[in-house]
Amino acid sequence: MITSTANKQIKELTQLIKKSKARREERVFVVEGIRMFVEAPKEQVQAVYASESFLKDPEHMACLQGYDYEEVSDSVFASASDTKTPQGILCVVRMPEYSKETFFSESGGLYLVLENIQDPGNLGTMFRTGEGAGISGVILSRDTVDLFNPKTIRSTMGSVYRVPFLIADDLEAVIGEMKKQGVHLYAAHLKGEQSYDWFDYRESAAFLIGNEGNGLSERTASLADTYVRIPMEGKVESLNAAMASGILLYEAARQRRAAK
Repeated sequence: MITSTANKQIKELTQLIKKSKARREERVFVVEGIRMFVEAPKEQVQAVYASESFLKDPEHMACLQGYDYEEVSDSVFASASDTKTPQGILCVVRMPEYSKETFFSESGGLYLVLENIQDPGNLGTMFRTGEGAGISGVILSRDTVDLFNPKTIRSTMGSVYRVPFLIADDLEAVIGEMKKQGVHLYAAHLKGEQSYDWFDYRESAAFLIGNEGNGLSERTASLADTYVRIPMEGKVESLNAAMASGILLYEAARQRRAAK
């Protein structure tokens, strides 16, 4: 059993939880909780840590069948955990990799393009909502909050394992590639003249969503084929970025279901 926070493995684990640079260099991330552990693709799990209290439950032990794991004292586990009430299990998972060459090859794909999203909860919710709506993938600008931030990972509720994504060093170039592949780009924008539910999203489509406070940059917005507007009543000017994404994605999903 690991009983000291000075243990080398615990120090490395703590760095992976706290430092995005460490995660990028090692190409791994940390997930906490039973659900996130159980849903993690087994072939991508590199290490498992369980608290002594967790291991006292027979049902918990059943979840660990087929895995090698390190037992950690409750106090050390709590010190390493990123949550206020640790569930007693966390694991190190290899980051999934997706090829840009095949990312947009799906016929009739549905995508979300995110520029400079800064709230981990928003980003995680977009992944979760996207999976629910049948999204084909998410493209993130490099200045978007770290997808593998523990708060983001928790907010995805496991969707990070299943929703393909690209982190774009050059968002404009990736958008250009999408256009070459026949993807029509819709920008959620205050300058949109037509309501979002006026358009047909049954062919290959992508929604561009910008920063929570400032929206899309002028340059990125100018790359869209069409501006769309989400009608507002009262004095509300705009919606939360994750909420706006959900409305747009589920309208596209509704149209696609109706066409079947």
